[in-house]
Amino acid sequence: MVKRNIIAALGNFDGVHRGHQYLLQKTAGFAREHNAAPGVVLFEPHPRRYFRPGDPPFLLTLPAKRDELLREAGAEEIFTLAFDKALAAMTPEDFVNGVLKEKLGLAGVVTGADFRFGQGRAGDGDALKTLGEAAGLKVRLVDVLAENRQAEKYGSSAVRAALREGEVDKAAEMLGREWSVRGVVAEGRKVGRTIGFPTANLTLGELIEPRKGVYVTRTSVDGETYGSVSNFGRRPTVGDTAPLLETFLFDFEGDLYGREIEVAFVEFLRDEQKFDGLEALKAQIAEDCLQARAVLG
Repeated sequence: MVKRNIIAALGNFDGVHRGHQYLLQKTAGFAREHNAAPGVVLFEPHPRRYFRPGDPPFLLTLPAKRDELLREAGAEEIFTLAFDKALAAMTPEDFVNGVLKEKLGLAGVVTGADFRFGQGRAGDGDALKTLGEAAGLKVRLVDVLAENRQAEKYGSSAVRAALREGEVDKAAEMLGREWSVRGVVAEGRKVGRTIGFPTANLTLGELIEPRKGVYVTRTSVDGETYGSVSNFGRRPTVGDTAPLLETFLFDFEGDLYGREIEVAFVEFLRDEQKFDGLEALKAQIAEDCLQARAVLG
């Protein structure tokens, strides 16, 4: 049990998009009204992964990045609940009393009007308000759609749909920032080096796969940001099959193997295609770089 008074927003917060940011803003205000600090309660793994383990990767943000964004949005405490068989089978009453009140020691909770909890999603916002207040919790329900005119644009599912279509500008509008991928650069086949375009290679793991193709990107390394061009796909010209994000950084010198980088997606340039050999591929990458530099200004 925490020692400070915390009023926490409840949810999954995948992507920490503008709808989530609005909810956190309301949480912070509600917390101040009750001399408490704002926090977040979320679930790991994402309940969708628990209930549908066979689904392809769908996350917009991995946990470390998500938590970083939540703190930037004002969360002073982050409680991560293990979403397992016991939690999935819990009644709404047991979740409110046993978890929110007893285990976490919260002073209150805030959630969206569409929040569902408890076995079979039996609990809704009204149940949370009734059970929470009976347990001595301050409860605020936020109807993001009704309170925020722009909210119909926001939602994790809508961001995922945009990324699958390569509409990274649309995704950025909903997120309030460019969608990005962070990871440690792995050694590849080093084909890029042979044609003058050495790339930093990342696998996406549990992150959603965007539309396969070439993107204008920005890549951050050790606090410095470089213009870049990235290809996500299976590299048909060199015969690879596993999807990979390959990024060529402009005006960068040095070895990136084993270093962490973050690649932010700015604009979709073209679909992935197979070329008649490495010379044709080299010519197209050179053209991609010219276009990307023009976009980045």
